[in-house]
Amino acid sequence: MQEKEMVSDYLAGLNASLAGYGGIIAQCENQELRQTIQEMRNQDEIRQYSLFKIAKEKGYYIPAQQATEQEIQKVNQDMSQG
Repeated sequence: MQEKEMVSDYLAGLNASLAGYGGIIAQCENQELRQTIQEMRNQDEIRQYSLFKIAKEKGYYIPAQQATEQEIQKVNQDMSQG
């Protein structure tokens, strides 16, 4: 397996984990367990961002084009109305 595929697979796994943490945390009644899961999420966010930066630097990941100021204002406006 090439480095690019390994980085992509690991990033995909971290992204999937991050997507799941919110639902788990929201349903967790036990405060100690909730805090443990939040800490796990925080560590995964740090790992994900570090790996994202490496992938971007190596050209393995090309992010989407940044939103324009008009697009950002439109989303803010839509969100404040809903």
